[in-house]
Parts: sequence; structure tokens; C-alpha cells
Amino acid sequence: MSIEVKVPVLPESVADATISTWHKKPGDFVKRDENLVDVETDKVMLEVPAPEDGILKEITKPEGSVVGGEDVIAVFEPGAAPAAESTPAAAEPTAESAPAPVAAAPLAAAAPASADKAGVAGPSARRTGAEHGIDTAAMAGSGKDGRVTKLDVLQQAATGTGAAPVGRTEERVPMTRLRQRVAERLLDAQQQAAILTTFNEVNLQPVSDIRNKYKDQFLEKHGVKLGFMSFFIKASVEALKRFPDVNASVDGTDIVYHNYFDIGVAVSTPRGLMVPIIRDVDAMSLADIEKAIMGYSVKARENKISVEDMTGGTFTVSNGGVFGSLLSTPILNPPQSAILGMHKIEQRPVVENGEIVIRPMMYLAMSYDHRIIDGKESVTFLRTVKEILEDPTLLLLDL
Repeated sequence: MSIEVKVPVLPESVADATISTWHKKPGDFVKRDENLVDVETDKVMLEVPAPEDGILKEITKPEGSVVGGEDVIAVFEPGAAPAAESTPAAAEPTAESAPAPVAAAPLAAAAPASADKAGVAGPSARRTGAEHGIDTAAMAGSGKDGRVTKLDVLQQAATGTGAAPVGRTEERVPMTRLRQRVAERLLDAQQQAAILTTFNEVNLQPVSDIRNKYKDQFLEKHGVKLGFMSFFIKASVEALKRFPDVNASVDGTDIVYHNYFDIGVAVSTPRGLMVPIIRDVDAMSLADIEKAIMGYSVKARENKISVEDMTGGTFTVSNGGVFGSLLSTPILNPPQSAILGMHKIEQRPVVENGEIVIRPMMYLAMSYDHRIIDGKESVTFLRTVKEILEDPTLLLLDL
């Protein structure tokens, strides 16, 4: 009996979704829980697994179709894999029926089986190709039947090999739903909040000394590396406790003060920017924070970050320094009222006790909503973060 394959139930905040990439085609045998198709919402990518072993009989919603929750997108026939047909051995010709020997004809070169599939690329691969100026139609793919995958395009972009030279051509590719949503939220933030940015710099020598001294013990005990991000998040939470307006948000003509500390960590993924939330950070250790960050990193790579992972948040920390950014003005993540931007660590000369010394320095940027956070408060908040990072014992002594 056939089974209808449906779109998963969408969260209340998501109206519809788009069929992104079919990983199977009609007639393919699929094992239980094997991914059939990626369904893209404006927040996350959802995978639709096979309900059990069987054959994908029909696809009713092709790539690019807009669908709603529980819409039927395919028909699935459960059952075991079809048995391979055996070919009976040809009977040996008798002396009477054997044909007279003839001269052997030259063998024709066999055409590659996947030649008609070369250059076939899904929407994700085409979008990535357009972003990097790569003509996917000229590529030989590594996917099933020669299909060009997104990984093929990324490897081509990194190595500059595998595709024919691209001329002065253009390709119009629709934005992904996530990119559309990010664009809308960034524009809303610019239009609805009075955004201002204040800057400072921090000497990370004390934090670096702690990391270098205890990194091996930390990894052995907790099973995760000790990074800079956990120190910044912990310092931010301590500063938020002292400046509750920074942890608040505007709702109409009201100010909502949050008595909890849910910190968003901006991460870049192949699909765009995502901000998963680490909840109740004030009750977490540095190890707990590092484990939470690592967990979200794995989810991001596997496209498994859920809507619930990104819902809420009272403050965000973004690290553009991993990409080499020296200075930037981060944009708020509504309805939050502030965001802290980390940047590249550089060895720079600074003056300490009247002497010029070389220290690992980082510029910090804090963008905030001037409607509820005054300039004095924002500057003092950022200076507090700086002071805690430059003397981490303040965290231990609760000073």
C-alpha cells in the first residue's frame, strides 16, 4: 500500500516552505530514515526521511515548489529492494548452427553513461555557483549520475579547478528563503531601532595566558577546547547583570526587562547567518558554554539547527574576527537591544607602566538601541566587558 510523503508540521511562525533539493528520483530504492528531500523555510532546512524501506514511486512537488505544512510531496511504496534479475547463460552453438567466423569489427568507443547528466545541478549548487562566478553547466559533477553538488562548486571555488573558464555571463538566481528572512530582519532593525555603535579595545594577554596554561587540562577533563568565545560570553553576562537596560527590549511603548540571560551566538553557515541561543548562561561554566557552542557548530554543519534553537535571546555576541575583520558595526538582532562584535586579534604595541610592549589586542564594537540605552550606559557596559577580560579573576571572585 502506497504511503504519502508529507512536509513536516511547520512552526507557528513559519507560513510555508520551499522544496530545495530532491536527493532521490522516482524508481530509487530507499532505506528507512534515509533523507529523501531538503525542505527550506525562512529559518531552517528540514530533512524529510523515508518512512521505511521501499521505492520512491512519484514526486508530486518538484524542486522550487512552495508548500505548506503536511502537504503531500511524493508517493512512496514500502517493500524490500527488488531482486536482481538473473540472465540465463547463452546456449553454446552446435557445430551445425555455429556461424562462420568473420573478421572482428573495430570496437566503437563507449559513451560515458552519465554524459547526458553532466552539468545538471540543483538549486543549491546553482546558487552557490552564481555567488562564486562559476558556471555549473560546464562542470562534471561527483553526485549520482554526474549531478553537480554544492560541495563540487565549493571545491571548485577553493581550488579553481574542475570547470571551464567562465565568460561575461550572468545568471539570475532567487534568494534562498533564509537569505530573504535575514534581509527582512536586518532592514527592519535599521528602520525600527535607533542604532548607534560604540567602540573600545581589549588586551587579551591575560585570557591568552590562561588558555595557554590550562588548555590541555581543560580539554582532557571536559572533552572540548577552551576558546575565547566563552570568556566573552561570560564577561557579557556579568556586564548585563549590572546594566539591565542592555538586557531589555522595546515592545511598543513598554520596556521589557528580562531577568534571565539567553545569549545568541552568530554563526556563519553555507546557507547564511544563523543565531542559535545558549540559554541561562549565568548558570553555566566556561566548559558548559564551550560545549554548547560546539554543539551548535556541529548542528550548523549538518543543517540541523531548529527553529527552537534560534527562538528568543536577550543579547548577541558575534565574532567577525574569525574571517579577519578588524572593525565593524554589527546590526541588532530584533527585538534585542544590543549586540557585541568581536574582531581579529592582532599583536600591537601598547603602553604599560610607561613602557611600550607588544600585546594581543582586539577592537570591540557594541551596537545598541539608543531608544532605551543611553550613550553613557553603553560606553560603561563595554568598558566593564573590557575590564573583566583584562582581569579574569574578577569572574572567579564575583567582583
